[in-house]
Amino acid sequence: MVDDPWSSALHRLWQAASRAEEVAALADDVYAPLLATPGVHRVVGTRWDGRQVLRYMRALSAGSDTPVIVATTRSMPGAAVREPGGEPVVDRLEAAGLDDAVWPEAEFLREAPGGSVVSCTFRLDQRGWAALTLAVDASADLAAVESRLTQAVDVIVACHTGILQRGREARRGADDALLAEASLQMDSSLDVEDTLRRVARIAVPAVADGALVHLARGEGPEFVAATHVAVQQQRALEAAGRDDPWLAALLARRSEDEDTVFLSGAALDGSPFADPATTATAADAHAGEGHHPTVVSVSPLRARGRVLGTITFVYQRPEARLPDSAFLRSLATRAALAIDNALLYELRRTAVLSLQEHLLPSQLPVTDRWDLSASYAVGDPMLDVGGDFYDAVLRPDGSIALLIGDVCGRGAEAAALTGLARHTLRTLLEEGTDAGTALSRLNRALRQERASRFLTAVVATLAPQADGTVLLSTCSAGHPPPLVLRGDGTVSEVLSGGLLLGVLDDVSYESHQERLTPDDTLVLFTDGLTESREAGGTFFESVLPARLAALRGSDAAHIAESLARQARAFRDSGQDDIALLVARWTGLPPDSGLLPPDHRLEQAALR
Repeated sequence: MVDDPWSSALHRLWQAASRAEEVAALADDVYAPLLATPGVHRVVGTRWDGRQVLRYMRALSAGSDTPVIVATTRSMPGAAVREPGGEPVVDRLEAAGLDDAVWPEAEFLREAPGGSVVSCTFRLDQRGWAALTLAVDASADLAAVESRLTQAVDVIVACHTGILQRGREARRGADDALLAEASLQMDSSLDVEDTLRRVARIAVPAVADGALVHLARGEGPEFVAATHVAVQQQRALEAAGRDDPWLAALLARRSEDEDTVFLSGAALDGSPFADPATTATAADAHAGEGHHPTVVSVSPLRARGRVLGTITFVYQRPEARLPDSAFLRSLATRAALAIDNALLYELRRTAVLSLQEHLLPSQLPVTDRWDLSASYAVGDPMLDVGGDFYDAVLRPDGSIALLIGDVCGRGAEAAALTGLARHTLRTLLEEGTDAGTALSRLNRALRQERASRFLTAVVATLAPQADGTVLLSTCSAGHPPPLVLRGDGTVSEVLSGGLLLGVLDDVSYESHQERLTPDDTLVLFTDGLTESREAGGTFFESVLPARLAALRGSDAAHIAESLARQARAFRDSGQDDIALLVARWTGLPPDSGLLPPDHRLEQAALR
């Protein structure tokens, strides 16, 4: 019969259970009221894992405040007969008849007066169970004792279930945070190699002690990245990832699997993970942790309906700290998407750069009196094909024509117009057509094609004269005016004008002329150079003359590359492509002794 003291004790026990972070913290609140039950002389609790291994035993006698606590890992196969199923099991036994191979608590129970035992075994979770046993005498009301014992067990089970639930919620929150951080880290780069390294690193050591990433190839899995919490083990892991036949065969079989597979024990025989010495981590040396069996998981990297490869995790930690399949599946999916995005970006980048190369001349003409060079920098981070183009054409009369242009916008349509514009102008100029007529005919072709985009262009014709100078004729269709760097370091803008191409029918273009002398340099460029803008709002156009003047004495290649590099470093905003075409008139063969460049001027201009 439940009395008021027991009711109060049970109420306090429930309150303690709601706050407890581990079941062992309830011991005092459980043992004391049970020992206060008439006829109960001793309480003994035991904790077991699923392999009939005794982990913990605690015994307390009536009238004593000091329990006997035994922490052990004693294997007792005979205790299998006591392991409960789903519901708690209550038994009444005689202490004298207890088998020590089944009842490790027998030594405490036999010492108690009375000689009778009431025991309740109950399951805590899938991995373990426990028992709470009372030594009673003949005066005990066994029905009341059993009732109190089962009520106490109910509290213990509820407490343990609550602790597990809170642990799962905390783990789920941590897993969600880790997955979110993993996505941010992996998605922050579109470089394939960097993404693969991030995938390997993101889960170590939070999820596993080591990680391997392989891509699926026609000839088999290709090792791409590995990481481990211990540097020496990372080397061994990398070697296994590259060359181990056992691992290669495993990954070849598992790459098409829908879910994660865990391997341990005999399943790792013959693998590089079978010998504990090869997988021990630095964490194992920490006091109290000891050695844990190696577990390996393999998850397919699946994205957009295809398997890209596998991610293999190596664990050297307690079983309770292993991630579940759902978490690994989510992590692998995010990793696969990041890898697939990087691979697709790389394919697109390669295709765009290849197309861009075909829209530009493979090489510039080589002459003994002209130092020619060009530079092209892709500015769009998404790598759409740009509309900038340039070319240099040797003409029948011995002159050379330089052309540069910019189609409005990016993408396939801009690329088509770029090809049309460059090849049209090149063909006409090679045939000897003057620049104004060539631009007019290109404009007419654009109008006939009903092109939806306009473009700008400038053609500079350079004709050597008998007095050693060059006649520069410039014809522009709305393009930024070229600059001339004189041999003495002064910079001037070439007079130009004209309407954009592709806007109106029947447009004519006029040429403007001036002279170049030896060591003068003509610089043609697209607006990606001048419209590069720094954080304060200043355009590179405002500093371009000074930056160009500082390059006095430099050859054409250095001028083109230096200006493009400076503009990229200058800009905080603006993502347009930058094209430059530079022509230096030497008047003499290149080995005739040119003015040496003064690099101090270039450095001063950058300050």
